[in-house]
Amino acid sequence: MGTATPQPSTSAPVLDVPPVSWYAACTRPRHEKRVLQHLVDRQIECFLPLFQTAHRWKDRRKIVELPLFRGYVFVRISPQERMGVLQTPSVVRFVCFQGRPAALPDSQIDALRSSYEHGMKFEPHPLLKAGSRVRVRHGCLAGAEGVLVRRKHSLRFVLSLELLNRAVSVEVDSGDIELLT
Repeated sequence: MGTATPQPSTSAPVLDVPPVSWYAACTRPRHEKRVLQHLVDRQIECFLPLFQTAHRWKDRRKIVELPLFRGYVFVRISPQERMGVLQTPSVVRFVCFQGRPAALPDSQIDALRSSYEHGMKFEPHPLLKAGSRVRVRHGCLAGAEGVLVRRKHSLRFVLSLELLNRAVSVEVDSGDIELLT
């Protein structure tokens, strides 16, 4: 019986390191645009979808750009770059699942980016379900509270209001409704 001499390895060791992925970085409230600028300055690939909305004050209305996902900036990084993002001013943490930063599917972020870059109009919408308690914020019913009965069209709701132990249904613009906790 002969002995075999070990041959030198011709391939590099395989490391268990996931590739570059998208992550959701949580920011301090109303610091999303500031975080985006810091990340761009550091040449980190990032994405912050914005939408335009009219803000009403007592004396005027103005169109403003706000983040579609308040409190979040999406970053495409490798696991080794996570600490650098966390050291960015106003970044609080990553969205985690079971204690580890949760990678977002590339397909979802790519679809969102593509739609956004092609000029599709987005607006955030609270997760409202039938049975949710809601309050009317604007218009002649401002302050009225009730139960969301159903969503009728893309931007309309039917709201049940209790008046004198009776219920009435009324259509209200979705922008005029807020979810009660």
